[in-house]
This record gives sequence, C-alpha cells and structure tokens, in this order.
Amino acid sequence: MKAIQYLKGDATAPQAKGIKIIAHICNDIGGWGKGFVLAVSKRWETPEKEYRNWHRFRNKNNFALGEIQLVQVEKYIYVANIIGQKGIKTGSNGVPVRYDAIEKALERLSNEALQLNASIHMPRIGC
Repeated sequence: MKAIQYLKGDATAPQAKGIKIIAHICNDIGGWGKGFVLAVSKRWETPEKEYRNWHRFRNKNNFALGEIQLVQVEKYIYVANIIGQKGIKTGSNGVPVRYDAIEKALERLSNEALQLNASIHMPRIGC
C-alpha cells in the first residue's frame, strides 16, 4: 500500500501520469449540489447524471452506503462516486458521514484502481 500524499490545488485536475480516479463522497438520498460536487459538475456533466440515475433506479442496482460508481470522464480520468453519507444533515444520529461505509468503498475502489493500474485522487473527506 502506498502512503497518502497531500497536495494543494484543483482536485478535478490531478497531477499524475497515467490513469487517474478522482474519488469523492456522495450521500444516500440522491442529493447533489453542495461541496466538491459543484467543481466536478462544472468540469464534467456525466458524474452527476450517472449518480442521479444510479439513485433513481436504486431498487434495480447496488446503490447503498459503501458502494462505488466509476464514471469515465476523459481518456485517462474516472470519477468515483462513493456513497459514504447517510443523509445530509446532522441530527439525532450524529453527522451524516459514515466512516465504515467509506472504508468499505475505498477497499472496493482500491481493487478497481489496481485493475485499471490507476492512481486515486480525492479532496479531504469528513470535514
């Protein structure tokens, strides 16, 4: 396993050679409209469209906490929609972020990255 390397810059423009996966956290209610997803949507429309369809047809697919959806947006760039948030608001069950789901999803993503021989890039999570 490689170590985490922290960089400053535009997370939608990863600075690496080869195939790159830009991973980010999504909620489990189909909401897309705040945070890092705005930068993703500004650069590419496909990740939002695919996420919304994934949620819309969730009774026929694997849409759930801990799951990932890889969307190819350029020849060497994929976006990984990770379901790692239960809802969007802090409430009686605490904050929306679910680290156990994120851990499960990152394990899946790691396997996908190995298959693609890709590096993984993401903004800080759980902030």
